[in-house]
Amino acid sequence: MSSLKKAAIWTTGLALLLKLSGFLREAIVAKEFGASAQTDGYFLAFGFITLVVAMIATGFNNVFLPMYVKRKKSGVDSSDQNANALLNWTMVVFIGISIVGWIFAPTFVPLIYGNMKDSIAPYAIGMTQVFFAFMTVIALTGLLDSYLQSRRIFVPSQLAKLLATLMAAVFALLFSDVWGIYSLVYGFIFGTIVGVVIQLIYLRKSDYKWKPDMRMEKDFQKAFLILIVPSLLNSVVGQINLFVNKAFASGDGVLEGSVTYLNNASLLISIPNAIYATTLAAIIFTLMSEQIDDGKKFRDTVFRGMEISFVTLLPITIGLFFVGEAALSFVYERGRFTDIDVERTFVALLWYLPIILFQGMQLILSKSMYARGKTAVVFSISVTTIAVNFAMNWFLVDEYGYPALAFAASVVSVYYFTVSLIVVYRDLGWNQLRRVGDMAWRVLIPGVVMGAVLYAVKMFLPEENWYSLIQLGVLVAIGVVVYVCTLRLIYPTGFTRMVNMIKR
Repeated sequence: MSSLKKAAIWTTGLALLLKLSGFLREAIVAKEFGASAQTDGYFLAFGFITLVVAMIATGFNNVFLPMYVKRKKSGVDSSDQNANALLNWTMVVFIGISIVGWIFAPTFVPLIYGNMKDSIAPYAIGMTQVFFAFMTVIALTGLLDSYLQSRRIFVPSQLAKLLATLMAAVFALLFSDVWGIYSLVYGFIFGTIVGVVIQLIYLRKSDYKWKPDMRMEKDFQKAFLILIVPSLLNSVVGQINLFVNKAFASGDGVLEGSVTYLNNASLLISIPNAIYATTLAAIIFTLMSEQIDDGKKFRDTVFRGMEISFVTLLPITIGLFFVGEAALSFVYERGRFTDIDVERTFVALLWYLPIILFQGMQLILSKSMYARGKTAVVFSISVTTIAVNFAMNWFLVDEYGYPALAFAASVVSVYYFTVSLIVVYRDLGWNQLRRVGDMAWRVLIPGVVMGAVLYAVKMFLPEENWYSLIQLGVLVAIGVVVYVCTLRLIYPTGFTRMVNMIKR
């Protein structure tokens, strides 16, 4: 476990640095380009990158990791022949995707975003072509992440992600006068290439030996293909919902800049889950994959995952209700991004808030099903979210505008969590669900107390006249102290477990 403890510390720190780099990038984008057709086009094009990352980081990883770890432990796979063949075949597939995407982007981008404004289209199409030209490298970094995880090596992948984000910010800062908003794209690609080199170096240092071998054992190939189809489909469900939201946000009847408002709000919302998913959830998933044959350990690991999620994500959800506008102002309000843009982004943020808690807890539920090979079950649940999301967008966006898209996303997250909860604990036992429920109300009380104190502080202190960073410092400090003290009083066992985990 010592290697996992070290990995948790390093990956958490790097994940925090990654999100700070993301904010640096978005702050530069806001300063240089504001909320405009250019930024809307950039975020529409970047959706294809998030699609590929989701397919590899989630779809591929959720099937490959449990299979590979299990076969390694049992001694079935003493060599890496199957892993080599799988990597090589996947790269061949993405080379084809890269070529097709680069050639046909002018056709399928307007088709996907059918109601896209004319001012947005040239940027969305052009940047999509550039991204697809380098899609193979972008896919490779996700594949290498899975192979490194199988060896309990977590840090290099975080470094790779950090470099991609940081280089996008650096290129935008240095070359925006030359390349315009395309400087973000070129920086992201450059950082990705450097990150792949780092991942390859660390993978080579492990016991993995790459060979140009395309041969795969029949039983491994059959099992992988049966599981990968529903897993990949499930991984793209979220991105399909994202495409649907962006398509509605880029339409003629919606305020220009809506895609940017939604993106900037969702970036702040994504911080807790991004850090959680790339650090603790990755480690918890590895443990689940190793403990699948030990029912008690597996159930305890699932509970610990749910507990960590609730204890850490609930106060963040409540706290952002009170400090979200100050945080948005600090990050974005400069240059061409005005205070009006901040207010519009904050409206979207408020409707996005439930996603922080419910998506984080649902991640543990999904990981528990993936660890047991139930990819088809996860897909059958998640695919229904497309219909729910599309219907809500269709009926609400014309009347309520872009905030309705954030509201629909939150409803989908609650729906997804609820159905997954029922399915998982029907197998693990309802007594385990009661255990989670007992934990939840004990954590909910400190969260409510913290919210009441922050509300009182905002009512009686002239904090709205303070600089945004000072507002954040004061309110966050008060919220943390109140929550931690109340949690220790109401839920001492959970508090002790969290403290021990941090100490370890």
